[in-house]
Amino acid sequence: MELLVHGVGGTTPQEMLGDPRVQRITGDDTAACYRRTDDADAEQRPDDYRTEPVREAYCWSNLTSGNGARALWLVLLPFMVANLAHWMRPAAPPDHRGQRIYDLLVRLLALTLTVLLAAAACEVALDLSAWQCAGTPVCVTGKSWLGFLNPAGGGWWSTPGRRLVLASLLPLLVVGFLWWLSHRTWSAYESASPPPRRPGASRDTPAHERTALGLDGFWYGRRLVARLRAAHTAAGVLTIAAALLVASLRADSRAGATALTAVGRTLTGLVLLLAAGTLVIVWRTARSEAARDEETDRLAVRALPYAALAVLALTAGYAAWARPAARSHGPLPGVAAFGGIAVCQSVLVLALVVTAWFLQRAARDETRTALRGMGGPAVALLSCAVAGVLSGGVAQRFADWIDGPATPGQDHAPIPGPPVVLSWQASVLPALLVVVAAVVVLAGVRVLAVRKRVARDVPGLYDPRERPDVLRTERIAGTIARAGLTDAAPVLVAAIAAVTLVLGAGAVAGAWLTDRAPGRATEGAAPFVHAAAEAAESLGSWLMGAGVILLLTMGRRAYRDHSARRTIGILWDVGTFWPRAAHPFAPPCYAERAVPDLTWRMATWTEQYDGRLVISGHSQGSVLAAAAVWQLDLVTRSRVALLTYGSPLERLYGRWFPAFFGPPALTGLHREMDDWRNLWRFTDPIGGPILLSCEDGRAVDEGPLRDPLAFGRTLQNPLPAQILGHGDYQADPVFDRVRAELLARLGPGIPAQRTNCTGSQASSGRSSA
Repeated sequence: MELLVHGVGGTTPQEMLGDPRVQRITGDDTAACYRRTDDADAEQRPDDYRTEPVREAYCWSNLTSGNGARALWLVLLPFMVANLAHWMRPAAPPDHRGQRIYDLLVRLLALTLTVLLAAAACEVALDLSAWQCAGTPVCVTGKSWLGFLNPAGGGWWSTPGRRLVLASLLPLLVVGFLWWLSHRTWSAYESASPPPRRPGASRDTPAHERTALGLDGFWYGRRLVARLRAAHTAAGVLTIAAALLVASLRADSRAGATALTAVGRTLTGLVLLLAAGTLVIVWRTARSEAARDEETDRLAVRALPYAALAVLALTAGYAAWARPAARSHGPLPGVAAFGGIAVCQSVLVLALVVTAWFLQRAARDETRTALRGMGGPAVALLSCAVAGVLSGGVAQRFADWIDGPATPGQDHAPIPGPPVVLSWQASVLPALLVVVAAVVVLAGVRVLAVRKRVARDVPGLYDPRERPDVLRTERIAGTIARAGLTDAAPVLVAAIAAVTLVLGAGAVAGAWLTDRAPGRATEGAAPFVHAAAEAAESLGSWLMGAGVILLLTMGRRAYRDHSARRTIGILWDVGTFWPRAAHPFAPPCYAERAVPDLTWRMATWTEQYDGRLVISGHSQGSVLAAAAVWQLDLVTRSRVALLTYGSPLERLYGRWFPAFFGPPALTGLHREMDDWRNLWRFTDPIGGPILLSCEDGRAVDEGPLRDPLAFGRTLQNPLPAQILGHGDYQADPVFDRVRAELLARLGPGIPAQRTNCTGSQASSGRSSA
């Protein structure tokens, strides 16, 4: 059998099988295997398939695509990026002490993102709406939806504490929605079980002798996500309770209410106790990949969210207690917590840098690892930056809208506006964009230089009798140069991460030292400095809001436009390929459904029919195919050959996730299966070589393939051949030849395992070329 797995953007089974009449063999509307209608009963007619295999297509596009509402998942982008940092750790030995420290730091960083989201929702609902605007007659005028909260009206809800209690429903709904979404996707994606074990197969060997992706529990994160979901839900609820407590305690201390102060301090103790319990659960919730995690959740874990809700209810009753002398003036007490969250995140990122450095020192043969093992800390820092932009953008834009024509924070404005630290963070955003623009310009210059250099060699790839065409040569060379930008991504990530760390630290320091927005803090400075600060503050505020809108627009377009899906989808599909190990509110991992599907299909089919199988994967489908082969036992794996094309296995996954797709892991996969061939092109911006070879003379890589297939117009090609880039590898004659070689090798006997397969950085790879 030949099992086809499509890549990013999805392909219909009719297109994959080249037949309009197809039939579902196994699966459901989300993911399924299809055959041509004529091949549906192939196992009953084995004589008809002795020269050509049974072709079957696995379609998984519905796992990542859907209606436009899925664009809202892009709001969860910071959580997804933080989850990526967990998997980017250097390839140190599994028993290295730094492995557990690294994972713990990422989980704690992910917890701060949940607290930041809940705090941002409290900022909009409690501070800007219920505390500042509803308590200011000038601001509340003309806003009917806030009229019943106006202190001048003397209504029951007009006191500050009751206004805050009513407004706290909004952040509570946000946390509840995230819990519901995580629970819903958890039931659909993360409950697929691995195939049954075969006695004496590799699944019975010790876990330390198998690569991580081959462990039984790697694609089964049901219990872990449930525990993290309980902890993060409790953290969000406790953040809301803390916001209510700080404001009410401040009012009681000023009024001298001894009894109410005692109640508030008791509730504060309960909040701190539950917060400590949340930290303990996050501390102890590490992945168990050697076997399926079937441990029943303890009562403390299941009860934690309900205990947090109970404390929130008690706190709401305490905050709603009548306080006739209470008034809301200035910002809501406790908004300085935004600066504290930023400092905490910075400390965790720096600790992650130190841990990653020790892990990289202990790693083996990691010459192509992105950012020398610092990819995880850099991505973790970017997740904090994206979360800050989203939270700050929503708060800034909401403050501008609710304040009318005035500018929040200025002397003539009715309300103080968002916390000062958010204004400072917005002010440094233009400087960060200048750095990004400079890197983009340098990338453009690099493309021009590479295009000029490559253009000299392009004509030599084709028939020398063809007439030279300068425009055609430049177009081909430009495509190759632009495709090479993927290898320069670490430079962009490093530059953004470094500048973000410096500017973020400066923003927090400026906010704490001046306690005023940048425009007001520079009023006594030189006119140029003051004008620049005001311009940066205003421009950064708009850029933050525009970033939120742009993110949602791009996401909606990506799920409706197939061309945009192929462009944007690769980054999203790389992020959602990995299980939710650090943040339970991240978008679901489609591989926890797709990989068990493929593993079950290969294992059961080869065992039932004593069959041989070629699994053929394009782009992201090649990653799913390799992950599924890793899950097979050695007996089944020796009956399987792998054909990949346009594959990011080494170029993206091997460089950014070396602990799981580094040279040792890929070498082991090559050694234990029947054969593996990989096709790639210089014009492909995603796929690349695997960089492996064996002593028997056969290399995994076949390429670089010539693209386009013909330089100019010929008798055989009267029209200009298209530059294929990442798509349509089947159009190349080399594809049919390599496919035929793999099928010919799969004879009736079980092939012997090959040995002495090594990673080769000097093979015909993109780096050496």
